[in-house]
Amino acid sequence: MVIKGILDPEDARDAVRFGADGIVVSNHGGRQLDGVLSSARALPAIADAVKGDIAILADSGIRNGLDVVRMIALGADTVLLGRAYLYALATAGKAGVANLLDLIEKEMKVAMTLTGAKSISEISGDSLVQELGKSLPAALAPMSKGDAA
Repeated sequence: MVIKGILDPEDARDAVRFGADGIVVSNHGGRQLDGVLSSARALPAIADAVKGDIAILADSGIRNGLDVVRMIALGADTVLLGRAYLYALATAGKAGVANLLDLIEKEMKVAMTLTGAKSISEISGDSLVQELGKSLPAALAPMSKGDAA
């Protein structure tokens, strides 16, 4: 079971306690409540709370490969496409979806190259520009040499 619409770390912890297989950090595209917290803003605290205990999926606002890399760097294990996929399907059918996925892959490769990630597993919060005076949540902070086992 995967629970969608998680925007709060305590809800993510509840999903783990209830035995869910995964959560989707999602604001439902902002359609449910105007001005609701974005998935990207909610994701780091949720990852800090439950990373490694449950699969973390993210959606809302993912339009290109850079968005995919950004969400992974913020703590998502994977992302879901909504509008981008539907627009591609509506405009060009199967070929449109294939083109979209190819484009996202190319954009991801560029973003990964520019951030020094050689594989998806190397994408981390280190790649993100952070607000001055704020530190990364523990789940996204770089490991010290003593932490690597």
